[in-house]
Amino acid sequence: MNFLKRLFCKKDTPTQKTNESSERSKFMPEEKLPVDEMFLENFTENGGKFIYCESIQEVTDNFFKILEENEWSSQEVVSNNSNFQNIFKLKASELHHNYQAVVIGCEYLIGSTGAILLSSNQIGEKKLAELPETLIVYATTSQLIELIGEGLQNIKRKYERIPSNITTIKKFDTQKEDDFLTYGSTPKNLYLLLQEDL
Repeated sequence: MNFLKRLFCKKDTPTQKTNESSERSKFMPEEKLPVDEMFLENFTENGGKFIYCESIQEVTDNFFKILEENEWSSQEVVSNNSNFQNIFKLKASELHHNYQAVVIGCEYLIGSTGAILLSSNQIGEKKLAELPETLIVYATTSQLIELIGEGLQNIKRKYERIPSNITTIKKFDTQKEDDFLTYGSTPKNLYLLLQEDL
């Protein structure tokens, strides 16, 4: 599944779509989008900023472009992950809201909702409200799954000791009005650096 090729492949013309839909029976189930396209559509609709990268070099280049765009120095961004500290030249520190942004990983990317599934492995025992307003999440395409239940099952199988503080973040536009589905969630300005790994 080359994410970029599928994303930018040639779209069907309106007449092709009309012909296909007239050939399909009204009793056939609707065709589902692939998980990667479903995630991208829902994620951007939720207000997330998506950056596709083919290599770790592109990931670091795009990270520094995010800093430049927001006029931040690397001293204003923190991570509790030693790999990210080395890759992005960040200082080691506990996560808290005194910084401009935090760089974290994630457990999974949920296609059906465009949400990011996190656990204590990424955010410790912090609540989302205790983190900076901007999150920069690094993930790979192999972390894309369709449903949150699938992610929870994978977490259970993946770890000998199940991590605590399992949560999702789904609202990425701090300017949008709350609706009843996102009530109580903490909106975050979110950049996703998604690297192709398949």
